Order: sequence, then C-alpha cells, then structure tokens
Amino acid sequence: MARGYFCPVPPPPDRRLYLLYAIILVDVVVGAAVGPVMPEFVRGLREPQLWLSVGTGVFLGVQLFSAPLLGRLSDGYGRRPIFILSAVGTLLANVLLLPVRAGLYFVNRVSDGLTNGMYATARSAITDVSTPERLFRNQGIEGAIISLGFVLGPMAAGLLLTVLRVPTGQQATYVVRLAVALAALNVLLSCLLPETHRQRNDVRGAELRAELALSVNPLTLWARLRAKNASNPGIRRIVLTQVALTLSTGYYFYFVPFVSLGPLKLDARGISYLFIFFGGLSIVLNYGFFTFLADRINQRRAIVWLAVLGAPVLLGYGLVGTSKLAFYGLVTLDCCTLSLIQGLLEGRLARHTTEADRGEIFGLNQAFQSLASVTTTLVFGGLSVLDLRLPWAWFALCLAAVAGLAARK
Repeated sequence: MARGYFCPVPPPPDRRLYLLYAIILVDVVVGAAVGPVMPEFVRGLREPQLWLSVGTGVFLGVQLFSAPLLGRLSDGYGRRPIFILSAVGTLLANVLLLPVRAGLYFVNRVSDGLTNGMYATARSAITDVSTPERLFRNQGIEGAIISLGFVLGPMAAGLLLTVLRVPTGQQATYVVRLAVALAALNVLLSCLLPETHRQRNDVRGAELRAELALSVNPLTLWARLRAKNASNPGIRRIVLTQVALTLSTGYYFYFVPFVSLGPLKLDARGISYLFIFFGGLSIVLNYGFFTFLADRINQRRAIVWLAVLGAPVLLGYGLVGTSKLAFYGLVTLDCCTLSLIQGLLEGRLARHTTEADRGEIFGLNQAFQSLASVTTTLVFGGLSVLDLRLPWAWFALCLAAVAGLAARK
C-alpha cells in the first residue's frame, strides 16, 4: 500500500448556524427596508435632519442598557428566549409605524431599541456553535450576512414601490407593511431555533436590577470592562477600538438624511438603489475577504491600513456635491476599506470570550458601541444643522483614531 499523508477533514458547520444567519438576515432586512422611508416621518418638522438624528440617537441610546441586560439574560437562561423576545419586540415596534406620524416614529425608536440588543446574543450564539478553527470565519460571514440584509431590504422596498407603482404619499405605508410581515416571519424562525447555550446560571430578580443599574452608568461599564481585561488582557483595547470605529460608522445613519436632504436630493427609490449597490458590493468583498484572506494576515496591521485608507474616503463624501458618479465611486472605495474593519474586530473579540461569560462580554461591547453611537449621533446632528458637509470631517477624524488605537502594540 502506498504511503501518504492523512489530511483531517474539518467537521461540517453546525446546522444551527444557518438558522442563526437566517434570523440575523431577516432582522437586518426589516430595518434596512424602512430606512429609505424614514425621512417621510419627519419631513413636516422644522430641521428634519436634526429630528432624524435624534430618533437614531434614541434608538441607539436605549441599547446602552438593553444590550448588557439581554446578554446577561442569555448567559443565564439561554439564547433562544432572547431571540424570541427580540423578534416579538421588532414586530411590535414596526406595527407602531402605522400610520405614518412623527410621534409614532419616536415611539418606534424607543421600543425597537429595547430589543435590538439581540446582536450581542447573536454573536454569542455563533461563538457557541463554532469550532475554534471556524470561529473567525463564522463571525466574518455574519458581517457579510448583515451586508446582504442591507441589500435585500432596500431591494424589496424598491421592487414593491416600483411593481405596484405606489404614489409618493403612500410609499412609507406600503414599506412598513412589508416590514411587519417580515418581522412576523422572524418570530417564527426564532421559535424554531434550538438552544445553543447549555451552561446555565439562573439570574435572580435582584441581580437583574443590579445589572440594569450598572448598565446605565458609563463609569460602572468601564469598571466592568477593566475587570474583564484584568483576567483576559486585550479585551479593553479591542472594545475601545470598536468604540472609535462606531463613532466613525455613525455615517451609516447619516447617509439617509445626507442623500435625501443634501445636494444629491435622492428620493426613496434612489436611496433604495444606493443601499442595494453598497450592500451588494459589501457582500462580495466581505465573503471573499473573511473566507480566503482574514485568517492568513496580521489582523491588527490590516485594521490600521484599512482605517488609514478609509479616512480620506469619508472626507470625500462631503465634497462630492451633486455628482452621483463621484458618490458611487467613494462608496466602492468604502466597501474595500473601512467596511471590512468591523468583522476583524468582532473575530478578535470572540477569541477572548469563554462559554461562561460570552453573552456578558458581547453585551458590554454592544453597550459601549451604543454609547458611542449616541455620542456620534448628537455630534453629527448638531454639525448637520450648521452645514450638511461638516459631519464627514468628524467621521474621518474618528476613523483616524481607529488606526491610532490599533497601531499601538
């Protein structure tokens, strides 16, 4: 018999992973579908771009305490109940958008933010079912799935408005109805998800109240992060880098008011086409990068260079004027640079977690990201009142900070 070398075949991915990806995809599609019609809710208000920013700030600010709380609950009672709770919350939040009223828009931002802490649980569940050799890839594919959602959401909204030839005054209502139907589908998918977390440690009511009190205080959040870093050095640096990245990626929320109220003057259909292009290109690049390249490079150095190259792109958005060609060119460069950073940071953080505290760490991370999101929303909201181009300088400065933090050894 000829002698040869035996190459072990890696085990196939856990089937629960596909259902997790489906739940994440549908949830992102729901949020992305209603994004292009959000300006309709505040169009009649004075300084509509400011009110859009306030709504975004409320949505993200609520997650400051909901994300650590849901993460802690998922460690204690399992991931599945949190997925179901979040899916039901998203469904109810979208129902609140009918009819199209500014007051209901703000109520939606609060209610949807309360259960949007699901992503800490989602990342914990993906880590639960991932083998060490597949962990970085699976977390990166989650980023590609989120990008896919940003494609399918506006695509579904755009097709709905185009095929049915919906008049301008009724577009928001039709899109919200679509979001409600998809949110109901996600409730079903969440109920079908098997549990991924077997190591339970029941959480008492007093502990939950203490968790809530700790979550709303940034100083206690910082103390908890320091404690985690003492037992697992490296966590704090990764979280702080993600905070700086979140400050810069606040431009995702600024895109809609900028392209609809700024020089480009895109309508709901035009915004849908923009997100289709952005998301579609991100899917291809994220999937290829995290499948074939991310494990073979120095991730820290990659973060530094992607941030350095991405900062001028953010500055460029504020200088394109009415040129759609230049704007789409910058979107292409965006997808090739800073859009890849989030997946790299999440993969590095996942390697620092254990089964016992995975939900807590991801919850803390999302809480800090929510705090950063609120901060950047307030900043770009105030700057946009002065000049719609000014927020892009803020976003570029924050991305430069990402490069600085990642460069320090």
